[in-house]
Parts: sequence; C-alpha cells; structure tokens
Amino acid sequence: MENLSQAQSLEMSINDPDAFWGDAARLIHWYRPYDSVLNSSNKPFYRWFEGGVLNTCYNALDLHVEQGRGEQTALIYDSPVTDTKKQYTYTELTEYTAKFAGVLSDLGVTKGDRVVIYMPMIPEAVVAMLACARIGAIHSVVFGGFAGEELAKRIIDAKPKVVVSASCGIEGKRIIEYKPLLDEAIKISPHKPQSCVIYQRPQATSELIDGRDYDWQTVHEKSQAVDPVPVKATDPLYILYTSGTTGTPKGVLRDNGGHAVALKWSMESIYGLKPGEVFWAASDVGWVVGHSYIVYAPLLNGSTTIVYEGKPVGTPDAGAFWRVIDEYDVSVMFTAPTAIRAIKREDFNGEFVKKYPMKKFRALFLAGERCDPDTLEWVSNLLHIPVIDHWWQTETGWAIAANCLGIEQLPIKSGSPTQAVPGYKVEVLDEQGDQKPAGELGSIAIKLPLPPGTLTTLWQNDDRYVSSYLSDYEGYYLTGDAGYIDSDGYIWVMGRTDDVINVAGHRLSTGRMEECISEHPHVAECAVVGVADKLKGQSPLGLVVLKSGVEQDHEEIVKELVQLVRSKVGAVAAFKQAAIVSTLPKTRSGKVLRGTIRNIADGDEVMVPPTIDDRSSLDVVTKALATLGYPQDA
Repeated sequence: MENLSQAQSLEMSINDPDAFWGDAARLIHWYRPYDSVLNSSNKPFYRWFEGGVLNTCYNALDLHVEQGRGEQTALIYDSPVTDTKKQYTYTELTEYTAKFAGVLSDLGVTKGDRVVIYMPMIPEAVVAMLACARIGAIHSVVFGGFAGEELAKRIIDAKPKVVVSASCGIEGKRIIEYKPLLDEAIKISPHKPQSCVIYQRPQATSELIDGRDYDWQTVHEKSQAVDPVPVKATDPLYILYTSGTTGTPKGVLRDNGGHAVALKWSMESIYGLKPGEVFWAASDVGWVVGHSYIVYAPLLNGSTTIVYEGKPVGTPDAGAFWRVIDEYDVSVMFTAPTAIRAIKREDFNGEFVKKYPMKKFRALFLAGERCDPDTLEWVSNLLHIPVIDHWWQTETGWAIAANCLGIEQLPIKSGSPTQAVPGYKVEVLDEQGDQKPAGELGSIAIKLPLPPGTLTTLWQNDDRYVSSYLSDYEGYYLTGDAGYIDSDGYIWVMGRTDDVINVAGHRLSTGRMEECISEHPHVAECAVVGVADKLKGQSPLGLVVLKSGVEQDHEEIVKELVQLVRSKVGAVAAFKQAAIVSTLPKTRSGKVLRGTIRNIADGDEVMVPPTIDDRSSLDVVTKALATLGYPQDA
C-alpha cells in the first residue's frame, strides 16, 4: 500500500476491496481469522470480515499494555469548568475499564444486551463505553442533558438492561442535574431498565432509588475485573441515534470488526497520527465524532486522547483551545467550524495564539458542517499549519472526503473537503440517477458497498434503513447532501439537499451564497435559507452574526452583503434580504438549524430539535424575521 497516491489508493479500495481492507485488517488482533473480507451475498446488507472473532476493547487497551505501552498516557481529562486535570496510563485505563465491566456483569449484562450511557464529558463516560465493548454489550450513548422525553425515546427503542449516568453535567457556568431527567425518562418509557449506575459528582449529588440505582464508586470498589469477551466481527458494537424532530430517532448500528479496522486505518492514513502521539477531538462522546475520535480510533491506534469538559470560548477565554494544545503537546486536533468561528469572533487578531508555542501542533481538521473559505483561511493564516476541511456523517462514522495526510497531502482548495477517501466511490447524480458532468450541482451519493466502519443497518429496522438511505437510487447510499465534483476530483459539499433552492427555475446553492457573505470583513458567521416566494417559488434570505466591536450601520452592511452576493453569484440569485442577529440557532454539536429557520420564516410548525443548544436563539431569529415581514401570512 505504501507510495500509492490518494487516487490510486481509492481505485484499489474500489476495485479490489478484499486486498485493500484485508491489508488494513492485519493491524487488528483477531481471536479467529475472518472467512471473507467482504460478503456481498445479501445485498444491500453487505458484511465485512464475516467469520472473524475479536474484541474491540482488547484492541483499544489490553493489546497496547501487552505490547509495552502500559505506562504511556492513554487518556487526558481536562475540565476548566471544574478546575480538574487528570491522566490515565494504558495500564490504569485498562484496569478501570475491566473493573467497571465487572460491575455491568454483576448487574446481569451479557453479550448482546444494551446499555444506555447518559453522561457528561468525564473519563467515566469513556470507561462505560469501553466496558460495554469488553463484555460484548451494545452501548447507546445519549448526549448528556437531553430532555427526559428524548432520552425516553431511546430507552424505548434500545430496551437497555442497564442505564449508566451521572448526577450532573456542566455547561459553562450552569449545572444540569441529570438524575431528574433520567427518572422522568424511565417514568415515560414502558420499558424499564433493571438497574441504573450513577456517578456522583460533587457539583450536585442525586438521591438513589433503592433496589434500582447503584452508586458508581461503591459498586466499582466491590467489583472484580473481567476479561474481554470474544465477539463476532459482525456483532453490533453500538447504537447511535440520529436526532429527528418527530417520531422515533434512527438508531445507526455499527459492527465490531469493520469499525475497528476502518478507524485504526484512518488514524494514520487520514490524520497522519503515529502511535504515542496526542490526538484531540474537541467534541462530545454523545456525538459520532466523540465515539470515533475521542474514544475508539485514538485508542485503537495506541495514541493519547483528550476528554475536554469546556468550550472554545468562555472557559475561561478564547485561548482555551490553544492552551490545551500547548499544555499536552497535541499533534493533531479535530473540531467543528463553528468552534473556530466562535474564537474568530472573540479574538479576530489572534492575540491568544501568541501566548502558546504549540510546538508539536501540525494539523487541524474541521468537520461537522461546511466550513466557509473565509474561516478556513483565517485560521490557516493564524496557525501556519495545514487546516483540513473534511466531510462525513453520523451514518458513515468516519470521513467520506478528506485530504489524507498519511497518504498524500494534496493542494487545499478552500471550501472543498478535497477528494474521496479510499473506500468511498462518490458520485453526483441528477434526479434520474445519471451522473452529472464535472462542476454541475446534484445529489451526492456513494456507490454500494459502503466501506467498513459505516452503518450496517438501523437497529431492528432494516426496512427503514433501506427506505431512508438506499431507495432513491438503486445501488447507492444517499448522503442527503448536494454538491458537485470538479475536474480535479475535488468534492464540493454545498449543503443539504434541502439547501439547494429553486429560484424562478434556477437551482442555486445557499452554501455558495454563505461563502460570499462570509467574505465580508465584518461577518463572523451566517446562514442563508430558501423561503417560500409566491412569485419565484423560493427566494434566499440571510441571517448574519457580526464580529465583536463592529460599529458600522447595520443597514449599510446588509446593502453591502446584497451587492457582494450579486457580484459573485449574479442577479439570478435574487438575494435581497438579510437581518443582523446576535446569534444563530444551533445544535450542541455546532450545526446551524437552517431547517428550523426556514420553518419560522414560512410560518410552518416549528418542531424544536432536542439537540438545540440555546432555545433563546429561536426568539432572536423570530424577531429578526418579523422585521423583514416573515412569516408573510402573519
């Protein structure tokens, strides 16, 4: 595999997946070798490494201890909100995990049982996940602080034998008590877990229900360490629910074998990270980034991972990220563009960067939502290292398109996540399913089979898996994103399919308009949505957040933005309306809720997503849209 370009690696992975992924699988410890690399006999339900037997926790922890990495730091916990710092070696993390696996075993959890984990960003969240993997249980992590009703939906669907939680989480300066939310969820759910294990934090302690609830520290002290349980490569590792605004969330199902192979391969091939180096994904274990790149991939790789309980700004300042990178010798970091925009807004001149040498920091990866070129260029100029925008989804579990630093560092094109990652045959299709020519906008789809590590189906719902992802184009997985591929093979993701609007018969990308607006020197971030227009079908409408300290008249700025879009996209865009707002509604992972903004503007029913970060942002948007006359029928 060595000395192949990214394009050559991609070609090999598509044309000879057995050879490509068979080579990658040699880096994983197998109790029993697999019978086949790829089994395509039951399309569209492809299976990777069928017949193989392994244990993901063993590969992530015990194996490194046996290979001499026991004294290396495996996990760093840094919590500015509690003023706590702690580190665990591979030996210590293995022992902690093995004993908590004993706790779960004592509570009757066996291979195939489900465990819901409802935890803040503390080391115990990682331990709980790895402990489930150790005994072959299927974990389902729910973002800490989700409302009781949303937690209940996941309990109802997963039917866990045990729930692992904590007394509270901390969001900035707010303490969010988890136990009342958990109690409410269990009350709502017709399925009742047999037991709950509660990690008591000093910031808020919980009353335990006798006979159901157990104190983490007490049961952990009494438990005995258990050995890893061998599982099939095709056995489920975890369920991760994608947050729907209505109905039952979709339970993305990940297997053990393909997941371990793909994630270990990705650390060195995509991120260029060697065992022993420090990797930091500034996310949350409740999201897919946390699953893949806080917990599993760095530990499978023998690297050091960081659990950070804080924010990019405000805990205590806009230098928080740079402090962590410098203090722990981070080599590669992964965060969301929205975090960088928050730092940019507070510290545009980069004064905080000057305080921290960050001597080992060599690459920053961005994902979670599309990164506008202005933000990418700003942070690139600030850090003087490669800043890599890459694209993937909860469903895929790892990158679809990226500049693979461990294979071949390609030229960066601002606004593009570069080329398809080996394993993914990405195509842009029209409404009939035919390939669009280079440069033409269409639906981005991935030709089946999806590579290892991606979703195998939805939890106990094969039909919904097919109807949600595989039914639009036969033989393809529909990403739900729109964009194009240029003549160099670079993928341009211009937003969700819903964000391609039809203005008087012209299909236009709101992402392109956001790019233009972001070029204005006073703009920190923005969102453009297509709203209903009786004459043109749809028309674009912008919401804009300005950088701190801007004194220019807002009406003048809006005029300049309209002219900027007109000059870059053309009069055909019909971009004429924008409002200046103090904040945009976002999920806790940083995605702007464009669909919710569109619903408010169109006067449709607004289903507030459970993942929303700050509900008051909806009031800000509603008032701003009202000044522009939306909803029009109001």
